[in-house]
Amino acid sequence: MLLGKEIRLKRLLNKETGRLLAVAVDQATARGIFDELMPIGRKISEIVAGGPDAMTMHKGIAEMCFPQHAGKTALILKCSTFSPWQPNYDTWVADVEEGIRLGADAVSMGCIVGGDDQPEQLRNLGLISGQAAKHGIPMIAHIYPRGNLIPSEEKDHWKHVAYAVRAGAELGVDIVKTKYTGNPDTFRKVVEATPCKVVVAGGESGSRIEDYFQMAKDVIDAGGIGITFGRFVWSNSNPTAIVKALDHVIHRNGSVKEAVELYNELNQR
Repeated sequence: MLLGKEIRLKRLLNKETGRLLAVAVDQATARGIFDELMPIGRKISEIVAGGPDAMTMHKGIAEMCFPQHAGKTALILKCSTFSPWQPNYDTWVADVEEGIRLGADAVSMGCIVGGDDQPEQLRNLGLISGQAAKHGIPMIAHIYPRGNLIPSEEKDHWKHVAYAVRAGAELGVDIVKTKYTGNPDTFRKVVEATPCKVVVAGGESGSRIEDYFQMAKDVIDAGGIGITFGRFVWSNSNPTAIVKALDHVIHRNGSVKEAVELYNELNQR
């Protein structure tokens, strides 16, 4: 491994556990405007105060809102996005050189498999992962099996998730972010399908904070290295407390009950 990539991975992953607690605030272009993400600068500050290992965002938001947080948490530059009108197509919007200019510790790209445009999206991922490798930048891929060619009754099958994460490894990705399969047993099969590191997105895992803490714990138990949550963190009225509670599960091997108690305690201060 190139020294540059090794150094950046050490900054990206938790120094004590080698795991990852990341928070994404790249959703506005992909899903529309959220009241909870406004003002974005204040929301980023509240998240950083919780001590995440990294944050994922687009280049414009990074340049305008992240400078005051430099050195406090790692920056992951998002290099693609889908949209409310093209929910299954990630288009390229930034490149590795921009990540280097911004001081990013990693770059990330979305990729939807199982659809008519899978060939183009895999090609884009392969190209940017080659760029990242050349410059010693860790490559993260957000890969989900939700293309139009997958029958609706198979959308949640673990084999499609396993295919997605393996495709990332085949194209040189270092860390794959994907959907959780619902239980540790099937997710363990997903982790075993790829030699790269695996984290999960929050998605729609339930309305209770316990559900997300449980998912984080299950992912670690199944061999994943952590999470990259978005809406679950920033839609909460106290993102700082949510991040600290997730840290208790991911980096301190805390129980779900302990995480809930910690969140409630922090939320009452």
